[in-house]
Parts: sequence; C-alpha cells; structure tokens
Amino acid sequence: LHYSQMHTWHLRGRSKITKALIAACFFMFTRAFYLEESETIMINYTSLASTSFHMPKIGLGTFGLAPSEAKATINDALSLGYRLFDCAPVYFNEMELGDAFHESISGVPRTDCFITSKLASPFHRPEHVEPALRKTLADLRLGYLDLFLIHWPVAFKYVDFDPSVRGWPNEDIDDSDDGANIDPTVSLRDTWTAMESLVEKGLVKHIGVANFPVMLLHDLLSYSRIPPVVNQVEIHPYNQQSKLLDYCKSRNITVQAYSPLGTPGYKENGEPDVLTDPVLKEISNKYGMTVAQLCLQWSLQRGCHVVAKSSDKMHLEENLLVGYKNGVMASEFVLSEEEMAMIASLDRSYRFFRPEDWWKDMPVFN
Repeated sequence: LHYSQMHTWHLRGRSKITKALIAACFFMFTRAFYLEESETIMINYTSLASTSFHMPKIGLGTFGLAPSEAKATINDALSLGYRLFDCAPVYFNEMELGDAFHESISGVPRTDCFITSKLASPFHRPEHVEPALRKTLADLRLGYLDLFLIHWPVAFKYVDFDPSVRGWPNEDIDDSDDGANIDPTVSLRDTWTAMESLVEKGLVKHIGVANFPVMLLHDLLSYSRIPPVVNQVEIHPYNQQSKLLDYCKSRNITVQAYSPLGTPGYKENGEPDVLTDPVLKEISNKYGMTVAQLCLQWSLQRGCHVVAKSSDKMHLEENLLVGYKNGVMASEFVLSEEEMAMIASLDRSYRFFRPEDWWKDMPVFN
C-alpha cells in the first residue's frame, strides 16, 4: 500500500499480534534502503517495541571515526558482514556516515541493517526531542532508526539549530561549559514520554538509554509505557559493572557494551591499558587470538552486546570475533569458568569516560 493508504488504514477488529505482524510486513516490503530526508513512516511500532527486539551482537562504533574515513569504513564494514552501526550527533560525523550509507557499493538493503543514534543533552525537553531526531534522520539520510537512545541522563540548556542544514557548524551541542550549561529543570520522565511518541509515530522502532545506573533505570521502569530495550554502558575487563548487568538481565533490558576494548584511541597518558594486560595476553595467546578478540568474547559470554570502533579493515574483521558473525553463533568456543574468573579478578571499576571530569558537581556514577 502507498503510505497515504497506510496512514488511513486502522486495522479494525484485528488482534494485537496480527496488527504487529501486518505492520512488520509493511515495513519489510515497502522500505527501500535509500530514503529521502522528508519521508515519514506511518507504521505504528508501539506493539512491537517491547515484544519483538533483535539486535546483532557485534556492531561498529563510530565515536572517534574521522569524517574523512566514513565512506571507506562503512563499505569495508558492510562487506565484512557488519550490520549494526552505532551513531550519535555528538560524534560529529553523522552527515558523512549518512552519505556513506547512501553511496555504499555493498548492495546491502536497509532492512538488513540495524542503525542506532542518540538524543543529545540539549534536546531533552519534550518539544525538542522529535526535531532532534528528525535532524539525525536528515544527517544519516534515513527514514527511521532501529534504536534511539537517551545518550546521557543529564539535560543541557537548549542549543538552537537549522533543521534544513545537514551536519553541525560547531560542537556547541556537546559543550557543558564545565557543567554551567546543565539544565536541572528537565525531567527524565518528560523526555521519555516524548521518546515513546517517536515509536508511536513510526520514526523509530525501539528506544533505550545509555549511561543509566540502576536507580535511574528502576525509576524509569516504574512509569514507562514502552520500556527501554537497551542500556548502553562502558564495560570492559577494568570496568565490569556486574551488578548493573544482573539487574538489566532481570528486567529484560539488553546491555550493550561500549569501549569493550578499553578505548585504546581515547585514553589519556598514564591511564591503564586493557590491551596490554598480562592476564589477558596470557589467555589470548592460549587460543591464538588477539586481546581485542578476547575482550569481545568475554563480553558476549557474559550476555552483553558490543560496539567496537575501528577504521582498519584487518581490525574490523578481527572484531567480528571467534565464534560470531552477524550476531549468529558459529562455533562452540567458550572461555572456561577458570578463565572467566581470572578476567573477573581484573575489575577495578575504572572508567575512561568520567562525567565528573566534564560536568562540575555532576558525578553520574558516584
């Protein structure tokens, strides 16, 4: 059916499951990979949002990916088998990523990809949530997102932008001015209600959060009509977050680990280096894999999904991992209980991303 017909078709008299299946069929058969920025999806995903969630286990992170690297990296990633791409406005490369998706020579259809982006802190007020999403859709040259996350549980003062212009002229949307731009008058509940409306309008398939500690998640679950499907947090052998992981498992929230390799390209001088840890090197040498592969296998074996950034084709291929490709287990390889215990002993609750260093008097995790 044409979109205008879909808009007026109300599915009267059908069960919720039937409605969900029909909506899914419409989605699969009517969406091309390349979508104009002005297109609006009329499908209602509300019934699917909390019941039909599948996300590839391993994805490509784009934090720190230079805009000039976007085209080659996206083509390499798609050709190697990556299907999940993790984006955000404050990475300041979504316009180039959108062009790379649009111009990709891989032949992979849009419906085979899982694309995530995030709500930046200046746009937490309910009236700013949808315009911010539409800006991201325009930058990425997409008609919908598979997953939209609240990037941080802290609102900033609003930063105005021109919705007709792709990209960002500066980095003001990521500038807290040492915490002076934090807006304490914005409620997470109001933000989440606006996020839920994006699902109802068909602009996103699923919604979730990032960098949420347990108590904020617990509060969010008390009032959400559409619960978060993902909590994306920093997890690696030096910051294992076992209690958060257990809580999310008990509440059917998927934990997606960012910086699973300990951010080798981001860490400052004097900070610990996960990839040179002697215990990890000992275990990885035993299996003939890299420490990076070991870290990813460890996260997956704990029940996490992972996003790892690289623009190097060899590392991209390595990161698809022993035993996994496109989210499907392909072998019986597992780390032993003893090896998992050895890695567990490395936990030091060390974070490479520390909000208290950026936002005065705002320690999100402490």
